[in-house]
Amino acid sequence: MPRAGVWPEYDPPGSKMTSSAMDLDDPKTYDTLDPSAMGRRIRELPQQCLAAWKQASEFELPADYREVNRVIVLGMGGSAIGGDLLGALNAVEGGASVSVHRGYDIPAFLDHQALLVASSYSGSTEETVSAFECGMASDAKKVILTTGGELASLGKRKGIPVYHIRYEAAPRAAIAHSLFALVGMCRGLGLTACTTADVEQAVSTMEELQTIIDPAYPLESNPAKQMAVRLRGRLACVYAGEFLAPVAQRWKTQINENSKAWAFAEELPELNHNSVVGYRLPEDTAREVQVVFLRSPLLHERMLRRYEVTGDLLSRAGVAHEVVDGNGSGYLDQMMSLLLFGDWVSYYLAMLYGIDPTPVEAIDYLKQSLSKRTG
Repeated sequence: MPRAGVWPEYDPPGSKMTSSAMDLDDPKTYDTLDPSAMGRRIRELPQQCLAAWKQASEFELPADYREVNRVIVLGMGGSAIGGDLLGALNAVEGGASVSVHRGYDIPAFLDHQALLVASSYSGSTEETVSAFECGMASDAKKVILTTGGELASLGKRKGIPVYHIRYEAAPRAAIAHSLFALVGMCRGLGLTACTTADVEQAVSTMEELQTIIDPAYPLESNPAKQMAVRLRGRLACVYAGEFLAPVAQRWKTQINENSKAWAFAEELPELNHNSVVGYRLPEDTAREVQVVFLRSPLLHERMLRRYEVTGDLLSRAGVAHEVVDGNGSGYLDQMMSLLLFGDWVSYYLAMLYGIDPTPVEAIDYLKQSLSKRTG
Protein backbone atom coordinates (compact mmCIF):
# COMPACT_ATOMS: atom_id res chain seq x y z
CA MET A 1 0.00 0.00 0.00
CA PRO A 2 1.41 3.44 -0.88
CA ARG A 3 2.41 5.13 2.34
CA ALA A 4 2.24 8.91 2.52
CA GLY A 5 4.60 9.80 5.32
CA VAL A 6 8.00 11.10 6.31
CA TRP A 7 11.12 9.65 7.80
CA PRO A 8 10.51 9.44 11.57
CA GLU A 9 12.96 12.12 12.58
CA TYR A 10 11.28 14.82 10.52
CA ASP A 11 7.82 16.40 10.72
CA PRO A 12 7.32 18.73 7.74
CA PRO A 13 5.87 22.18 8.34
CA GLY A 14 2.43 22.96 7.00
CA SER A 15 1.19 19.40 7.26
CA LYS A 16 -1.87 20.11 9.43
CA MET A 17 -5.24 19.67 7.81
CA THR A 18 -7.05 22.92 7.03
CA SER A 19 -10.76 23.51 7.18
CA SER A 20 -10.90 23.97 3.41
CA ALA A 21 -9.60 20.45 2.98
CA MET A 22 -12.87 19.13 4.38
CA ASP A 23 -14.44 20.03 1.04
CA LEU A 24 -12.76 16.91 -0.33
CA ASP A 25 -15.34 14.84 1.54
CA ASP A 26 -18.29 16.77 0.10
CA PRO A 27 -19.67 15.30 -3.18
CA LYS A 28 -20.83 18.79 -4.16
CA THR A 29 -17.19 19.85 -4.51
CA TYR A 30 -16.70 17.42 -7.39
CA ASP A 31 -20.08 18.17 -8.98
CA THR A 32 -19.25 21.87 -9.00
CA LEU A 33 -15.58 21.88 -9.97
CA ASP A 34 -15.40 18.87 -12.28
CA PRO A 35 -18.13 19.26 -14.94
CA SER A 36 -16.06 17.30 -17.49
CA ALA A 37 -15.70 14.35 -15.10
CA MET A 38 -11.93 14.06 -14.93
CA GLY A 39 -12.42 12.16 -11.67
CA ARG A 40 -14.43 9.54 -13.52
CA ARG A 41 -11.61 9.15 -16.05
CA ILE A 42 -9.12 8.53 -13.25
CA ARG A 43 -11.48 6.04 -11.63
CA GLU A 44 -11.76 4.19 -14.96
CA LEU A 45 -8.00 3.81 -15.35
CA PRO A 46 -7.72 0.16 -14.23
CA GLN A 47 -10.51 -0.97 -16.53
CA GLN A 48 -9.13 1.10 -19.39
CA CYS A 49 -5.78 -0.66 -19.00
CA LEU A 50 -7.49 -4.00 -19.57
CA ALA A 51 -9.53 -2.67 -22.49
CA ALA A 52 -6.45 -1.18 -24.16
CA TRP A 53 -4.44 -4.38 -23.64
CA LYS A 54 -7.21 -6.49 -25.18
CA GLN A 55 -7.57 -4.18 -28.17
CA ALA A 56 -3.82 -4.08 -28.74
CA SER A 57 -3.54 -7.86 -28.44
CA GLU A 58 -6.00 -8.17 -31.32
CA PHE A 59 -4.20 -5.58 -33.45
CA GLU A 60 -2.12 -7.32 -36.10
CA LEU A 61 0.94 -5.82 -37.75
CA PRO A 62 2.48 -7.05 -41.02
CA ALA A 63 4.73 -10.10 -40.75
CA ASP A 64 7.89 -8.20 -41.71
CA TYR A 65 7.47 -5.99 -38.64
CA ARG A 66 8.94 -8.86 -36.62
CA GLU A 67 12.34 -7.79 -38.01
CA VAL A 68 12.44 -4.78 -35.68
CA ASN A 69 14.67 -4.75 -32.62
CA ARG A 70 13.98 -1.30 -31.17
CA VAL A 71 11.11 1.18 -30.89
CA ILE A 72 11.11 4.96 -31.36
CA VAL A 73 7.96 6.74 -30.18
CA LEU A 74 7.21 10.17 -31.62
CA GLY A 75 4.96 12.09 -29.26
CA MET A 76 4.36 14.91 -26.85
CA GLY A 77 2.70 15.21 -23.46
CA GLY A 78 0.19 12.54 -22.50
CA SER A 79 0.70 10.77 -25.82
CA ALA A 80 4.43 10.32 -25.20
CA ILE A 81 4.59 9.17 -21.59
CA GLY A 82 3.46 5.66 -22.55
CA GLY A 83 6.72 5.22 -24.44
CA ASP A 84 8.72 6.37 -21.42
CA LEU A 85 6.92 3.91 -19.16
CA LEU A 86 7.37 0.98 -21.54
CA GLY A 87 11.04 1.84 -21.99
CA ALA A 88 11.55 1.79 -18.23
CA LEU A 89 9.64 -1.49 -17.89
CA ASN A 90 11.64 -3.17 -20.67
CA ALA A 91 14.89 -1.98 -19.11
CA VAL A 92 14.26 -4.01 -15.96
CA GLU A 93 12.21 -6.94 -17.28
CA GLY A 94 13.91 -7.50 -20.62
CA GLY A 95 12.83 -6.39 -24.05
CA ALA A 96 13.67 -4.05 -26.87
CA SER A 97 15.02 -0.57 -26.36
CA VAL A 98 12.20 1.99 -26.37
CA SER A 99 13.02 5.67 -26.75
CA VAL A 100 10.78 8.72 -27.02
CA HIS A 101 11.54 11.52 -29.44
CA ARG A 102 9.90 14.87 -28.73
CA GLY A 103 10.36 17.38 -31.52
CA TYR A 104 9.84 18.29 -35.16
CA ASP A 105 12.55 16.13 -36.74
CA ILE A 106 13.50 12.48 -36.43
CA PRO A 107 16.55 10.77 -34.92
CA ALA A 108 19.23 9.84 -37.42
CA PHE A 109 19.45 6.14 -36.57
CA LEU A 110 16.29 4.88 -38.28
CA ASP A 111 16.63 1.72 -40.39
CA HIS A 112 14.56 -1.33 -41.33
CA GLN A 113 14.97 -2.77 -37.81
CA ALA A 114 13.37 0.24 -36.10
CA LEU A 115 9.67 0.57 -35.37
CA LEU A 116 8.62 4.21 -35.69
CA VAL A 117 5.43 4.93 -33.73
CA ALA A 118 3.57 8.21 -34.18
CA SER A 119 1.59 8.62 -30.96
CA SER A 120 -0.86 11.51 -30.91
CA TYR A 121 -4.27 11.29 -29.30
CA SER A 122 -5.71 14.00 -31.55
CA GLY A 123 -3.70 12.94 -34.56
CA SER A 124 -2.80 16.57 -35.19
CA THR A 125 0.00 17.35 -32.71
CA GLU A 126 2.22 19.50 -34.89
CA GLU A 127 5.57 18.24 -33.60
CA THR A 128 4.52 14.61 -34.02
CA VAL A 129 3.01 15.12 -37.47
CA SER A 130 6.14 16.94 -38.60
CA ALA A 131 8.50 14.28 -37.25
CA PHE A 132 6.48 11.42 -38.72
CA GLU A 133 6.39 13.10 -42.13
CA CYS A 134 10.18 13.42 -41.91
CA GLY A 135 10.36 9.72 -41.10
CA MET A 136 8.27 8.64 -44.06
CA ALA A 137 11.34 8.41 -46.26
CA SER A 138 13.20 6.17 -43.80
CA ASP A 139 13.34 2.36 -43.93
CA ALA A 140 11.78 2.07 -40.48
CA LYS A 141 8.58 0.10 -40.01
CA LYS A 142 5.78 2.51 -39.17
CA VAL A 143 2.58 2.51 -37.13
CA ILE A 144 0.22 5.27 -35.98
CA LEU A 145 -1.51 5.46 -32.60
CA THR A 146 -4.36 7.99 -32.59
CA THR A 147 -8.09 8.76 -32.53
CA GLY A 148 -8.02 10.38 -35.97
CA GLY A 149 -6.79 13.70 -37.36
CA GLU A 150 -3.99 14.27 -39.86
CA LEU A 151 -2.07 11.16 -38.85
CA ALA A 152 -5.03 8.84 -39.40
CA SER A 153 -5.56 10.38 -42.84
CA LEU A 154 -1.88 10.02 -43.64
CA GLY A 155 -1.92 6.39 -42.59
CA LYS A 156 -4.91 5.67 -44.79
CA ARG A 157 -3.28 7.33 -47.82
CA LYS A 158 0.08 5.63 -47.35
CA GLY A 159 -1.13 2.21 -46.24
CA ILE A 160 0.43 2.54 -42.77
CA PRO A 161 -1.18 0.53 -39.95
CA VAL A 162 -3.33 2.77 -37.74
CA TYR A 163 -4.28 1.78 -34.19
CA HIS A 164 -7.46 3.71 -33.39
CA ILE A 165 -7.86 4.69 -29.73
CA ARG A 166 -11.46 4.05 -28.67
CA TYR A 167 -11.68 6.26 -25.65
CA GLU A 168 -12.91 9.85 -25.46
CA ALA A 169 -11.05 11.96 -22.94
CA ALA A 170 -8.33 14.54 -22.54
CA PRO A 171 -5.08 13.04 -23.91
CA ARG A 172 -3.55 12.78 -20.44
CA ALA A 173 -6.60 10.81 -19.26
CA ALA A 174 -6.04 8.27 -22.04
CA ILE A 175 -2.73 7.09 -20.55
CA ALA A 176 -3.98 3.49 -20.49
CA HIS A 177 -4.20 3.55 -24.27
CA SER A 178 -0.95 5.35 -24.98
CA LEU A 179 0.83 2.80 -22.76
CA PHE A 180 -0.93 -0.53 -23.20
CA ALA A 181 -1.43 -0.11 -26.94
CA LEU A 182 2.37 0.04 -27.16
CA VAL A 183 2.83 -2.83 -24.72
CA GLY A 184 0.38 -5.00 -26.65
CA MET A 185 1.99 -4.26 -30.00
CA CYS A 186 5.43 -4.97 -28.63
CA ARG A 187 4.23 -8.20 -27.05
CA GLY A 188 2.95 -9.33 -30.45
CA LEU A 189 6.35 -8.58 -31.97
CA GLY A 190 8.32 -10.26 -29.19
CA LEU A 191 9.73 -6.93 -27.99
CA THR A 192 8.60 -7.03 -24.35
CA ALA A 193 8.35 -9.62 -21.59
CA CYS A 194 5.02 -8.23 -20.33
CA THR A 195 2.19 -10.79 -20.37
CA THR A 196 -1.58 -10.84 -19.91
CA ALA A 197 -1.03 -12.16 -16.39
CA ASP A 198 1.18 -9.16 -15.61
CA VAL A 199 -1.44 -6.73 -16.86
CA GLU A 200 -4.25 -8.45 -14.98
CA GLN A 201 -2.20 -8.44 -11.78
CA ALA A 202 -1.42 -4.73 -12.17
CA VAL A 203 -5.10 -3.97 -12.75
CA SER A 204 -6.07 -5.96 -9.65
CA THR A 205 -3.49 -4.04 -7.62
CA MET A 206 -4.84 -0.72 -8.88
CA GLU A 207 -8.42 -1.68 -8.13
CA GLU A 208 -7.50 -2.62 -4.58
CA LEU A 209 -5.68 0.67 -4.08
CA GLN A 210 -8.60 2.58 -5.58
CA THR A 211 -10.80 1.59 -2.65
CA ILE A 212 -8.84 3.80 -0.22
CA ILE A 213 -8.00 6.79 -2.45
CA ASP A 214 -11.32 7.26 -4.25
CA PRO A 215 -13.27 10.49 -3.45
CA ALA A 216 -15.81 8.45 -1.49
CA TYR A 217 -13.09 7.51 1.01
CA PRO A 218 -12.84 10.18 3.77
CA LEU A 219 -9.94 12.54 4.21
CA GLU A 220 -8.99 11.16 7.61
CA SER A 221 -8.20 7.77 6.01
CA ASN A 222 -7.42 8.72 2.42
CA PRO A 223 -3.65 9.10 1.81
CA ALA A 224 -4.10 10.76 -1.60
CA LYS A 225 -6.37 13.45 -0.18
CA GLN A 226 -3.97 13.96 2.72
CA MET A 227 -1.03 14.44 0.39
CA ALA A 228 -2.97 16.97 -1.68
CA VAL A 229 -3.59 18.97 1.51
CA ARG A 230 0.12 19.01 2.25
CA LEU A 231 0.98 20.06 -1.31
CA ARG A 232 -1.53 22.90 -1.38
CA GLY A 233 0.34 26.20 -1.57
CA ARG A 234 3.69 24.47 -2.08
CA LEU A 235 5.94 23.80 -5.03
CA ALA A 236 5.91 20.03 -5.63
CA CYS A 237 9.15 18.30 -6.57
CA VAL A 238 8.85 14.57 -7.28
CA TYR A 239 11.89 12.30 -6.92
CA ALA A 240 12.28 8.76 -8.22
CA GLY A 241 14.95 6.43 -9.55
CA GLU A 242 15.32 3.62 -12.07
CA PHE A 243 12.03 2.27 -13.45
CA LEU A 244 9.99 4.79 -11.44
CA ALA A 245 11.58 7.86 -13.06
CA PRO A 246 8.88 8.21 -15.76
CA VAL A 247 6.20 7.83 -13.08
CA ALA A 248 7.69 10.88 -11.35
CA GLN A 249 7.47 12.72 -14.66
CA ARG A 250 3.81 11.71 -14.88
CA TRP A 251 3.19 13.15 -11.39
CA LYS A 252 4.84 16.37 -12.47
CA THR A 253 2.78 16.80 -15.63
CA GLN A 254 -0.48 15.83 -13.90
CA ILE A 255 0.06 18.47 -11.23
CA ASN A 256 0.84 20.96 -14.00
CA GLU A 257 -2.23 20.12 -16.10
CA ASN A 258 -4.84 18.99 -13.58
CA SER A 259 -3.89 21.21 -10.62
CA LYS A 260 -2.67 24.12 -12.78
CA ALA A 261 0.33 24.34 -10.47
CA TRP A 262 4.11 24.45 -10.61
CA ALA A 263 5.80 21.07 -10.24
CA PHE A 264 9.13 19.47 -11.10
CA ALA A 265 10.47 15.94 -11.38
CA GLU A 266 14.05 14.80 -10.80
CA GLU A 267 15.78 11.44 -11.09
CA LEU A 268 18.02 9.62 -8.69
CA PRO A 269 20.95 9.07 -8.58
CA GLU A 270 21.64 12.01 -10.90
CA LEU A 271 20.14 14.57 -8.50
CA ASN A 272 22.62 13.40 -5.85
CA HIS A 273 25.40 14.86 -8.00
CA ASN A 274 23.95 18.38 -8.27
CA SER A 275 20.51 19.19 -6.83
CA VAL A 276 21.39 18.30 -3.24
CA VAL A 277 23.86 21.17 -3.17
CA GLY A 278 21.13 23.70 -3.94
CA TYR A 279 18.67 22.94 -1.15
CA ARG A 280 19.65 25.88 1.02
CA LEU A 281 19.07 28.84 -1.29
CA PRO A 282 17.00 30.86 -1.84
CA GLU A 283 15.84 30.33 1.74
CA ASP A 284 12.28 31.44 1.00
CA THR A 285 12.00 28.90 -1.83
CA ALA A 286 13.36 26.07 0.28
CA ARG A 287 10.60 26.67 2.83
CA GLU A 288 7.90 26.45 0.16
CA VAL A 289 9.04 23.22 -1.54
CA GLN A 290 7.51 19.82 -0.85
CA VAL A 291 9.54 16.84 -2.08
CA VAL A 292 7.77 13.55 -2.75
CA PHE A 293 9.83 10.37 -3.11
CA LEU A 294 8.31 7.55 -5.17
CA ARG A 295 9.80 4.34 -3.81
CA SER A 296 9.70 0.60 -4.43
CA PRO A 297 11.35 -2.37 -2.70
CA LEU A 298 12.34 -3.51 -6.20
CA LEU A 299 14.83 -0.66 -6.52
CA HIS A 300 18.54 -1.45 -6.17
CA GLU A 301 19.57 -1.57 -2.49
CA ARG A 302 22.05 1.23 -3.02
CA MET A 303 19.32 3.30 -4.62
CA LEU A 304 17.14 2.79 -1.56
CA ARG A 305 20.01 3.95 0.61
CA ARG A 306 20.29 7.07 -1.54
CA TYR A 307 16.62 7.80 -0.86
CA GLU A 308 17.33 7.76 2.87
CA VAL A 309 20.45 9.90 2.73
CA THR A 310 18.78 12.39 0.39
CA GLY A 311 15.96 12.65 2.93
CA ASP A 312 18.53 13.41 5.62
CA LEU A 313 19.94 16.24 3.52
CA LEU A 314 16.47 17.67 2.94
CA SER A 315 15.80 17.54 6.69
CA ARG A 316 19.01 19.44 7.41
CA ALA A 317 17.96 22.10 4.94
CA GLY A 318 14.44 22.30 6.42
CA VAL A 319 12.77 21.11 3.23
CA ALA A 320 9.50 19.22 3.67
CA HIS A 321 9.54 15.72 2.20
CA GLU A 322 7.68 12.43 2.28
CA VAL A 323 7.74 9.02 0.67
CA VAL A 324 5.10 7.04 -1.21
CA ASP A 325 5.63 3.30 -1.67
CA GLY A 326 4.18 1.36 -4.57
CA ASN A 327 1.70 -1.50 -4.30
CA GLY A 328 2.05 -5.05 -5.57
CA SER A 329 4.90 -7.45 -6.16
CA GLY A 330 5.92 -6.76 -9.76
CA TYR A 331 7.44 -3.86 -11.68
CA LEU A 332 4.22 -3.08 -13.57
CA ASP A 333 2.20 -3.23 -10.32
CA GLN A 334 4.53 -0.75 -8.66
CA MET A 335 4.56 1.62 -11.63
CA MET A 336 0.81 1.68 -12.19
CA SER A 337 -0.19 1.91 -8.52
CA LEU A 338 2.07 4.93 -8.03
CA LEU A 339 0.80 6.45 -11.28
CA LEU A 340 -2.82 6.06 -10.14
CA PHE A 341 -1.98 7.51 -6.72
CA GLY A 342 -0.39 10.56 -8.35
CA ASP A 343 -3.34 11.11 -10.67
CA TRP A 344 -5.69 11.27 -7.69
CA VAL A 345 -3.33 13.59 -5.78
CA SER A 346 -3.29 16.02 -8.71
CA TYR A 347 -7.07 15.84 -8.95
CA TYR A 348 -7.62 16.55 -5.25
CA LEU A 349 -5.13 19.39 -5.43
CA ALA A 350 -7.22 20.94 -8.22
CA MET A 351 -10.27 20.70 -5.97
CA LEU A 352 -8.39 22.41 -3.13
CA TYR A 353 -7.40 25.22 -5.48
CA GLY A 354 -11.04 25.52 -6.56
CA ILE A 355 -10.41 24.89 -10.26
CA ASP A 356 -11.71 22.61 -13.01
CA PRO A 357 -8.95 20.04 -13.69
CA THR A 358 -9.82 19.44 -17.35
CA PRO A 359 -9.24 22.70 -19.33
CA VAL A 360 -5.68 23.64 -20.30
CA GLU A 361 -6.14 27.20 -21.49
CA ALA A 362 -2.42 27.99 -21.57
CA ILE A 363 -1.76 25.14 -23.99
CA ASP A 364 -4.75 26.12 -26.13
CA TYR A 365 -3.50 29.71 -26.23
CA LEU A 366 -0.02 28.56 -27.20
CA LYS A 367 -1.32 26.39 -30.06
CA GLN A 368 -3.58 29.15 -31.36
CA SER A 369 -0.80 31.71 -31.23
CA LEU A 370 1.63 29.43 -33.04
CA SER A 371 -0.98 28.70 -35.67
CA LYS A 372 -1.61 32.40 -36.32
CA ARG A 373 2.10 33.19 -36.60
CA THR A 374 2.65 30.25 -38.93
CA GLY A 375 -0.25 31.43 -41.08
